[in-house]
Amino acid sequence: MKKDADQPKKKSLITRRKFIYGAMGLAIGDAFFIEPNISHVSNNQLKVPFLPSALEGLKVVHLSDLHYKPDQDEGLLSSVVEKVNRINPDLILLTGDYVDHDTTGIDPMLEHLSKLKSKHGILACMGNHDGWCNDGDGELYKTRFEKNGIQFLINENTALPINNETLHIAATDFIWHGNPDPIATLKGIPQEAPLITMVHEPDYFDTMLVHRDHHLQLSGHTHGGQCRVPIINYAPRKVKYGKKYIYGEYTKENSSVFVTKGIGTTGIRVRFSCLPEIALHTLKSTTG
Repeated sequence: MKKDADQPKKKSLITRRKFIYGAMGLAIGDAFFIEPNISHVSNNQLKVPFLPSALEGLKVVHLSDLHYKPDQDEGLLSSVVEKVNRINPDLILLTGDYVDHDTTGIDPMLEHLSKLKSKHGILACMGNHDGWCNDGDGELYKTRFEKNGIQFLINENTALPINNETLHIAATDFIWHGNPDPIATLKGIPQEAPLITMVHEPDYFDTMLVHRDHHLQLSGHTHGGQCRVPIINYAPRKVKYGKKYIYGEYTKENSSVFVTKGIGTTGIRVRFSCLPEIALHTLKSTTG
């Protein structure tokens, strides 16, 4: 009789084990073979101090951390370009880490990026991996990107004429072993001008605030954690200069920083509960 009584317990235990192993198998399959290849578009309403009414509603696509590998990322980047062009953005901003370990992927990556379409241009800045694989020299990127119609800013800024108004875009060099110069980056920008800064590593936001309040910073670097814990949406993986601001929008004083999950992967090509992100920002005024 005891043997018969134990039978349902054993069956229940086997069923639970099968469920757990099945769930683990699905999660691993998703993390390695599905999520790294499927991008999604996030819609964000971001405030820009001193933004004139003529620039409200401006659609800015923010891409970062391609970590492009020609033998793995052809399909992903091709689909990202198609999705961005369907958005028909007013402006496209790229916040670094275009390649991973060497510069051989730059030209095939630029074949994809050169197909991007934007009403008021495409601008880019350096990422730490870009600097690391080229001894910190950004001129290679600047030359090749601008040859493909993408303005590349390193410790400098530009003024974009849009709808009879001016939107200022500034970008530092990469931070991690790079040579960021906030003073040079912000030189000449009026104090009460609408400003978007591009800084690859988000935690540098605090340093930028010392030199300039009233701005919107766009960053990448963290990949949103690359693998997140579902339900509680926690990112256990932290990276230097990306420990304080990991994903999404953060506000401090009169400024804010938005950190995107990025497109590619570094290290093991895996993502979990953290899809590659095409961040679509609709600009709003802080006075509205």
